[in-house]
Amino acid sequence: MEDVRGTSLQSLAKTVHRSRLGRAMEIVPLGDSALIVRVDDSLGEVLATMRKLEAANISGVSDIAPAFASVALFLESPEQLEACREAVRVALGKKRRASGATVKPRVIEVPVCYAAEFAPDLETVAQHCGLAPNEVVARHAAARYGVRCVGFTPGFPFLGGLPSKLATPRRKSPRPAVPAGSVGIGGAQTGIYPLRSPGGWNIIGRTPLRLFDVTRDPAALLRAGDRVRFVSIGREEFEAWDK
Repeated sequence: MEDVRGTSLQSLAKTVHRSRLGRAMEIVPLGDSALIVRVDDSLGEVLATMRKLEAANISGVSDIAPAFASVALFLESPEQLEACREAVRVALGKKRRASGATVKPRVIEVPVCYAAEFAPDLETVAQHCGLAPNEVVARHAAARYGVRCVGFTPGFPFLGGLPSKLATPRRKSPRPAVPAGSVGIGGAQTGIYPLRSPGGWNIIGRTPLRLFDVTRDPAALLRAGDRVRFVSIGREEFEAWDK
């Protein structure tokens, strides 16, 4: 059997392919059991690539995961790496058939309580942005967001679309435990902690929604390509959500 961790990996060091927009894509190995398809930093390009790969139903692929500017394919075994690379190249080379139907993104409304007890960093964000706390809340809730990718912890959505005025650097000292449902700002992004976990984003609110639940299928509430709208709610509504 060929040692895919030797000469095969060398031959896979970089495969360049052209995207549907004529731009160069790279197909490179990630260890010995995965491939990364690098595309433009464009949500549309990432989703188009992911859908092509999903439709190809490539043998030996156990999972396909989109990120900000790439799509990862995880394989069942290292021996399938080279064959998978060729299958990816073929799949991405096929032209998409014209269709009158377009895939409409899901729009998910996420209720958020911005009360002080759920927003320990709201004042910090407000000071950094030169705004009053209620202005931060208003602008954060008024924006429309897109899920760029899901990761970090299971179900954590990285959301693009944060108003530039609200961009705030991450905390210098991450918290050892951030409550599940916490809504935060990290740099030019906003996101939601699905599970209690360490984190360094600035927490400005909390949602009563469960973003990750192993009893659901799929377990994650949000997926790449979804559109998100935050809806500001009061403390009483937050408490009554699960009752």
